[in-house]
Amino acid sequence: MATESVPTAPSNPPKRSIAPLIWILIVSLAPVVAAFLVYYIPEWRPSGSVNYGTLVEPQRPMPTAEQLPLTTLDGKPYDFNQLRGQWLLVAADGAACPEECAKKLYILRNTHAMTGKNVERLNRVWFITDDAQVPEKVLEAYRGTIMLRVNPDDLAKFLTTPAGMASSEAALAQPLWIMDPLGNLILEYPKDPDPLKVRKDIGKLLHNSRIG
Repeated sequence: MATESVPTAPSNPPKRSIAPLIWILIVSLAPVVAAFLVYYIPEWRPSGSVNYGTLVEPQRPMPTAEQLPLTTLDGKPYDFNQLRGQWLLVAADGAACPEECAKKLYILRNTHAMTGKNVERLNRVWFITDDAQVPEKVLEAYRGTIMLRVNPDDLAKFLTTPAGMASSEAALAQPLWIMDPLGNLILEYPKDPDPLKVRKDIGKLLHNSRIG
């Protein structure tokens, strides 16, 4: 009776290609990398995503407590860096807060309120550039705004350059700003900004960003 031969396994089985795994990894990471690049390289953004605010270039990092000494209204020191991790809407003006100042605080408050489910990702800051008393009606109307006293010359080094202005206070009193959760100053708005366009900008930032 003939003995049936048993096939033997090949001594060197073929290696499996890792190419499919690499492609899966690339496809998974591509949206994250693309979002990061589009956020930090404005030239790569589609025309429909142009911001209303002017991009601050280069982006300015949040100053340290030593570079920008701040105090609360009751005189306690405040480290601005504790706000990292949130988007910030920023304005600056004297404590008396005349009509133009009130308009800015109104825009900050309403933009914040209209972010819906993203409201916890956003905060609003008013830098007060003198030692005067803030009127009670302003304190009441803009309750929830973080109000911080600051030397205007120190603040101007971070927020703006008072070129062509009579003083740092004058340079600071006109714009609004947006800061990202990494502590970068990224957008500046002109005097008398369009509230709807400011709201649209922050809405796009919150929608497209996975930080903060």
